Amino acid sequence: MAAPALQRGGTAVAETSAETARERAVEAALSELDLDSKARLLAGQDMWSLPALPEIGLKSLVMSDGPIGVRGVRWTADDPSIALPSPTALAAAWDPALARRAGRLLAQEARRKGVHVLLAPTVNLHRSPLGGRHFEAYSEDPYLTGAIGTGYVRGVQDGGVGTTVKHFVANDAETDRFTVDNKVAARPLRELYLAPFEAIVTGARPWGVMTAYNQVNGVTMTEHRRLVHDVLRGEWGFDGFNVSDWMAARSTTGDIEGGLDVAMPGPQTVYGEALAAAVRAGEVEESAVDAAVRNVLRLAARVGALDGAPPVVAEPPAPVDGDALAREIAHRGFVLVRNEVRGESPVLPLAAGRTVALIGAAARDARVLGGGSAQVFPAHTVSPLDGLTAALPGGALTFSVGADPSDELAPAGQGFTLRAVCRDAEGAVLGEGTLPGGQVQWIGDDLPAGVTHETLASIEVLGTFTPRESGEHSFGTRGLGAFTLTVAGETVYDGVQSMGPETDPFEAFFGAPVERAKVALTAGETVEVSLLHRLDEEFAAPLPAVMLSFVHLGPRRDPDELIAEAVEAARAADTAVVVVATTERVESEGFDRKDLALPGRQDELVRAVAAANPNTVVVVNAGSPVEMPWREDVAAILLSWFPGQEGGAALADVLTGAEEPGGRLPTTWPVALADAPVTEVIPTDGELHYAEGVFIGYRAWDKAGVAPAYAFGHGLGYTTWSYDSLEATSPRATVRLTNTGARTGREVVQIYLAPASDPVERPARWLAGFASVEAGPGESVEVEIPLPRRAFEIWDEERNSWSFVPGTYEVRAAHALDDTRLTAVLEV
Repeated sequence: MAAPALQRGGTAVAETSAETARERAVEAALSELDLDSKARLLAGQDMWSLPALPEIGLKSLVMSDGPIGVRGVRWTADDPSIALPSPTALAAAWDPALARRAGRLLAQEARRKGVHVLLAPTVNLHRSPLGGRHFEAYSEDPYLTGAIGTGYVRGVQDGGVGTTVKHFVANDAETDRFTVDNKVAARPLRELYLAPFEAIVTGARPWGVMTAYNQVNGVTMTEHRRLVHDVLRGEWGFDGFNVSDWMAARSTTGDIEGGLDVAMPGPQTVYGEALAAAVRAGEVEESAVDAAVRNVLRLAARVGALDGAPPVVAEPPAPVDGDALAREIAHRGFVLVRNEVRGESPVLPLAAGRTVALIGAAARDARVLGGGSAQVFPAHTVSPLDGLTAALPGGALTFSVGADPSDELAPAGQGFTLRAVCRDAEGAVLGEGTLPGGQVQWIGDDLPAGVTHETLASIEVLGTFTPRESGEHSFGTRGLGAFTLTVAGETVYDGVQSMGPETDPFEAFFGAPVERAKVALTAGETVEVSLLHRLDEEFAAPLPAVMLSFVHLGPRRDPDELIAEAVEAARAADTAVVVVATTERVESEGFDRKDLALPGRQDELVRAVAAANPNTVVVVNAGSPVEMPWREDVAAILLSWFPGQEGGAALADVLTGAEEPGGRLPTTWPVALADAPVTEVIPTDGELHYAEGVFIGYRAWDKAGVAPAYAFGHGLGYTTWSYDSLEATSPRATVRLTNTGARTGREVVQIYLAPASDPVERPARWLAGFASVEAGPGESVEVEIPLPRRAFEIWDEERNSWSFVPGTYEVRAAHALDDTRLTAVLEV
């Protein structure tokens, strides 16, 4: 979006005046710093912050992970956070205004936690459905990604908190992510992977960007002067700060000359003393250091951390109800991909008075967010079982486990009351903290009060466990080093877990749990439990951190028996709702997926339930595509993504019809992985070649001529729409449509361009614009959707510039990529 024209007395003039004042404060502060202070400012002082410099009135700048919540500087349940739905869910709403509201809530959370900069949003693309952090990115389409990311950044910065748009650039898979060299030709790099960053930089003016671990065409991104200095700052006019992904900075001279401003985390980085020494040795010009410091001081001025500089936001927006917004985003992002008529009406929404058999372990223990650095600890979560129990009348709901998506042990949760006791080498207690789950993830200064990394020698996770089921309970560990496990007064394990063959240093800590013992317990009878972990330098984390888990799994019942019970429950109910899910071992940071299959025997469960009850609804609790071999056998399929802390309440809203499922697919869902046209995420000899060029996502599906299970943009609501007229001119498309159903609803009008003939190789069609409309029964609405010039351009590799492609285009007003409602011809 272009900057507003200056008007006397208007907000634009006031903002220009404030910007001038901030720049003056920045220059004044910079002039007071010596080389050592400047170099120190560019290096993290710890895991999450930059040092304060009181002599110039600079406060310490604090950063925190996102993107679905604000963790703060402590990765602990003692400091809970609002947990919004996953980025795929937010993008599925196709609503930049909703993304902006989400950003304002996160700014509110950041301010509450003393955070100045949110390390989000992630705007890498869904190049392959196997990408391990697929759930943390928005879409396969660069235009949709840029639009949602722009809304998000504007919202966070509306609250006076900075963002770092990440991971710049082509960080689209996890395998060998620290070292991989992604080979991307100039045209796909510009038209696909750089495009969302460009849209956000020019449309939202983000205050930060995070550069990625990977290389692009032989140059590590933290040292990539061509992309950072020439493109990001030069062509797009980015004036924010550039921070490395954590531990990505590896070269003092290479990084500063490449345009990296801040090397994180600290205190051991390639900047600080090393940078000052490089300047004194004549290896680096001090002007390069000054440029980086200027960007950091500008950030401080914007967030109100530099004396004498007016912050961009003096008064934050009105408070946001976090629980209510999390619930709204969830149901707005749910995608109803199938809803068959049973009797006189579709199976959803559920008719009043119907009985429901809720089935699936994920219905009871929902997965509300993805694994890795996107994790936060919400104060509460609402599971599907919780939500439907509250929404349905007594006696209308039954629950059966049916099939568990995982037989792995998981961090101790239900039934456990735990705390962590920290001791020094002599056994003296240094401090302790509560531990609602069995997972310890203390990074940087996350440690309990009184505890330091230097003095900490052991951690004991101890407390009680009251089982909800009788039988053999499995207990175990996750992490590296020496462990002693005690249950009901008996030591059941005493040993050492060594490093495996993992290439990602975080995999050892986020990786698979290990079963250590089985103990027979009785439901309702409380026992004492303890896991003692002794630290050892041999098993130290790759940064100042303590990461381990006390893990547990309840009694393993016969899977055939569980499925049989679920079938009987389904047969006895009017409607069966089966919740299937992925696990943290399937979708998480640090590794890519090997397939798209649902884990465990969940496919078998769905088939068996559908055979017993024709009114079977399947809820897919996954952040990215999964294979659904039973999709034609069930009455309805609802994609809930990772729905955040209020997911179960939102699910009840949608199933009962209190709310409409508002989502449309932000990425294509294949029938099977074998059909997907782009799947390669494994480098060969350290290189990953983006050989598909500009053909990813629906562009690649069109080229391959293969029909997916559900196309990009697909999604059903609870009403119907007629598209009445379409007018297309070069700057806009105008669509008139009518709600022809019996209830108020929302429609996402999608505009695609298809060239009649092509002098250059281009996709068969591409998204050029979209807009949401809402109307009551019988009501007509009209919407104008801009057609930006960029939609008609390609990147000319010979001229190294954008090139407008004139000609005849078909403008398609569509409900989804494969559901065009109206067309118009446009000559440009």
